[in-house]
Amino acid sequence: MRFSTLLAVVALACTSVHGAALTKVSNYGGKATSKAQMWVYVPDNVKPNPSLVVAIHSCESSAQKYFQNDKIPWKKGSDGKGYVTIWPSAPQSCWDVSSKSTLVRNGGGDSNAIANMIIYAMDKYKVNATQVFVTGGSSGAMMGNVMAAAYPDLMSAVSVYSGVAAGCYVGAGVAQWNNACANGQSTKTAQAWGDIARAIYPGYNGTRPRMQIWHGSADGTIAPQNYQEELKQWTNIFGVSMNATDSKDNTPEAKYKTSNYGPNVQGIYATGVGHSCPSHLAESEAWFGLVK
Repeated sequence: MRFSTLLAVVALACTSVHGAALTKVSNYGGKATSKAQMWVYVPDNVKPNPSLVVAIHSCESSAQKYFQNDKIPWKKGSDGKGYVTIWPSAPQSCWDVSSKSTLVRNGGGDSNAIANMIIYAMDKYKVNATQVFVTGGSSGAMMGNVMAAAYPDLMSAVSVYSGVAAGCYVGAGVAQWNNACANGQSTKTAQAWGDIARAIYPGYNGTRPRMQIWHGSADGTIAPQNYQEELKQWTNIFGVSMNATDSKDNTPEAKYKTSNYGPNVQGIYATGVGHSCPSHLAESEAWFGLVK
């Protein structure tokens, strides 16, 4: 074999192994004023009309850091099942889940920017519109709750780790820390939480995304009471009781308890686990229906 031919073969092999990469989308469109960046990962084995998972990072992180974090499994899931992933990157250290611009549909804030990313990806990658999912940890989980309230028509299911109810972090500024919420002192009735979520997208009467909520009992950053407040909000949205229809101890692993509140709300409480509750790829994918 000639040397030049050998080099070409090696180059082709390297391309096939390393072809897929996290890529920045410079202009994803829309009218949001937020400067959130869009990064996307399309696996080499992407399926026709693929599913889409939006993986939203925590505070003091970025799309690139989250993507490279071995504890964040969504690249592995994308490679394994052929779905596209969006990795939004916040324009400040944490996601804005406090300002009016993000806590109202099409308000121009970070939530609006992420919605624009989803719309762009649906067209660009011919995504199955019934197979759009959102996940995130900590600040990303807070944004996941906000996205579910503000853009329920864009997603089918959400899986959030160590977050707070949509609207809990409300404040006067952008990405403003809210001690009362973080410390679990912002407690409301289920009806009140449901009303807050409904006010983020007034008049909406369509389908809502199924909600899977994870939290650890030893969380010293986002108090475990927030788990209860999230459950209050979403059980009210779906019109079901806070009394679980079924619960399983030591599921999906020892000291985790999985409780279902009808078919659309699931809570997973991890005894002795701190911040942030670790991602569980298989369980989140199963919640999304990504089983093949």
